[in-house]
Amino acid sequence: MLERFLRIIVTLGVLIAVLYPPGGALAETKQKPRVEKNQPIQIVSDRLDAYNEKRMVVFSGNAVATQGVRTIRADRLTLYYKENRKTDGRPTVGVEGTGDLERVEAKGHVTITEGERVVTGEDAIFEQDIQKITMTGSAVLREGANTIRGDRIVVFLDENRGVVESLENRRVTATIYPKENEEKKK
Repeated sequence: MLERFLRIIVTLGVLIAVLYPPGGALAETKQKPRVEKNQPIQIVSDRLDAYNEKRMVVFSGNAVATQGVRTIRADRLTLYYKENRKTDGRPTVGVEGTGDLERVEAKGHVTITEGERVVTGEDAIFEQDIQKITMTGSAVLREGANTIRGDRIVVFLDENRGVVESLENRRVTATIYPKENEEKKK
């Protein structure tokens, strides 16, 4: 148990060091544009099925959702909405009842892109309120040439941090390329 905990801590440190370099290196990198959760989400797919009573919309067949600079691609995207209530306390129904987005579940060949950062896997859950993405199924995080692999990758978007975990019989792997010294190139 202690060994697994230490492995997760070390992996998290590597992930943070790769994605958010310290000191002067951070000043040299471009500030990543933030995706505001109030920005509209545009979705295209081959098919749309809406289930008003379940507050759920399913986009299937080459589904692509875009919000700001973030793009989610998958075989199927399922959007779940919070329940809105009328002033008398009863739930609303129909189109007016779709309410605020609660979460998006992506299934099959999932790719989430935000700038140079790309996370891939088989399944993902994006939780709108807490701005958290959980990717499972041969999850891989890439930023530039750097690659981190695990069975589950959790990215906390508002906190600029992530966690990569592996199953008990596997290990997290990371390939990190040091940034070349700009002075040597001149």
